[in-house]
Order: sequence, then structure tokens, then C-alpha cells
Amino acid sequence: MHLRPPALTIVWIVICPVFLAAQEPAVWHDPSPHSVQFIKVDGDVRLEVLDWGGSGRPLVLLAGLGNTAHIFDNFAPKLASAYHLYGITRRGYGASSAPDSGYDADRLGADVINVLDSLKLIKPVLIGHSIAGEELSDVASVQPDRIAGLIYLDAGYAYAFDNGKALTTEEMLELNKTPPPPSEGPSAADRASFSAYQVWFSRVGGFDYPEAELRQRYNPTANGAVGRARTPARIPQAIMDGHKKFTVIASPSLAIFATPQDHQSELSRIKDPVSRASYQTFFEKLNNAAQKQSEAFETGVPSAHVVRIANASHYVFLSNEADVLTEMRAFLANLK
Repeated sequence: MHLRPPALTIVWIVICPVFLAAQEPAVWHDPSPHSVQFIKVDGDVRLEVLDWGGSGRPLVLLAGLGNTAHIFDNFAPKLASAYHLYGITRRGYGASSAPDSGYDADRLGADVINVLDSLKLIKPVLIGHSIAGEELSDVASVQPDRIAGLIYLDAGYAYAFDNGKALTTEEMLELNKTPPPPSEGPSAADRASFSAYQVWFSRVGGFDYPEAELRQRYNPTANGAVGRARTPARIPQAIMDGHKKFTVIASPSLAIFATPQDHQSELSRIKDPVSRASYQTFFEKLNNAAQKQSEAFETGVPSAHVVRIANASHYVFLSNEADVLTEMRAFLANLK
């Protein structure tokens, strides 16, 4: 729900922009081994599509709310020996077009289908993190024969599947309104450049966060420091407002839930005992909601294999990469 480095919770992803000025080299190259192309999906709307290469069945990666396909820069190459990896940056983010409209679930799902058609991908597997579970479920409901399977990376929440057995999307949004607990942010030196900010974020988050993703999310200042966020607040709000209720998922699915999450590091930074107790209760509600949703998904989606990884980050594919790769490879090996 909240994203508050270093500990990351479960549903909506928002990183607060930082504003600084510092010196950064003018030329920087993304070290991830992908090519970049732009595919027209709706009028003049063009989406950035990354291609990490590889051979075998195509796997298409979709990022969570607030992220671009570059969030998979470190993760995707780990699968390229057996599969062909692609990543799509949804409209409104990074280098993709940011139109005034088109952020409802069906339009976002149609964008994905249009990319699949443009690339002429046959029976791909869609892999989505967080809010991308909505796009996975939409594609599976509109064109189930177009895909071979779905992998939900802490993405199987009510925006992806809602059979009335757990919190609704509206209830999750209400719970998410609780402000994050106070935490020590990056220092001036940490924010002096994108590379320094990436090192800080990876250090406090406990996993490697791609520098390219930060560069897609924030504009640089005139002298190369991390500047304002590129995406206006209206876009994530439009995506949240445009959610849809999905009650049936017939495609073969792997749903990985990061639950229960460990919030002790966050709680340890709260000095006031009353506030600490309040947040303790809040975090318990988050974990209970995640557990209930994983159970609802497990019982309500007969085609799904549900996996729970304890003490993982919401970015479970980064914090628990080896576990996620193991589960994904087993699932993919058994697909027709």
C-alpha cells in the first residue's frame, strides 16, 4: 500500500520526489542489456518497450504503480537464458506517452494487447508487479486465448481479483490513507546525483534498485541532481480511480504474495510510544489484509498456484530474487 524506504509494504507505490542541485556527469549509459523501441497503441500514444533478448517462450513484464519497465533491469536478464524477455512501460510513465485520459483498467489492458500484437508474440506469459495485476486480469478476461499464463508478483490484490472474501479495492485505498511513519531520508550527499541516490535507496531498502529506474522517474536538475518527479499526481490517481472488479481468472496463474511483512525496522524509528503502538496496529492490519487476500485468491482461482514469502518486500522480485526465480521457473516449466 505505502512505499516508504527502507521498508516497503503492499499495494500502492509512490516514492516522494526529492529536490536538490549537484554535479553529475552529463553522459550516462543504462548498463542493462536491452534494446528500446516505441510502439503505438492508441492514436498518438506510444509505449516504451524494452527487449532483453533471449530465446524461448516470450515473457512480458509489467511494472507496478509509479514504476517503469526499467524496474526489471536487473531481474529480467536472469531469465533470458531460457525465455525471451520484454518489458512495457505503461502510459503516463517514463518515456511512454502521458495523455490526458486512458488510465482505466480496460484501456490499460488494451494497451498491453496492442503491444503483444505489434510484436507478434505467440502465447506469451504476462508477469506483473503490484497494480499491474489489474492489467494481467484484464487481458485474461478479454482475450484469455491470447496468453499462456499469468504471474502476479505481489500483485494479486483486489484490483486483480475480488470475490468478496477479502478487502475490496476501496477498502484498501482507505487503509492506505494512513500516513507513513517518520523515517530518516537521504542526506544532501545521497541526493547529490542519481548514482548516489541509487546507492542510498539500495542500502536502506536492502536490495538493488536500478539506477535507470530512478532516472526514468525523476527529471535531473540543470547540474545533474535528482529533480522533480516526471509523472504528475493525476496519473496514478486516475489509475486507482479506473480500477475494475475481476471475479474470474481462468488462465494458469502463479500468485506470489509478500506476506507477512516485517515492519520492525520502521517501528524502531518511531520514538513516541503512542505513535509506535498506532503504527503497530496499522501494520498488523496490512498483514492481515494480505493474508486474507492470498487465501481468497487461493480458494477463488482454481487455476492458481499461490506462494507466500514471509518478510519480503513489496518488491518481492528484488528483495527475494532467488525465491521468486525458483517459483517462476517451476511454474513456467509446467505450462503447455
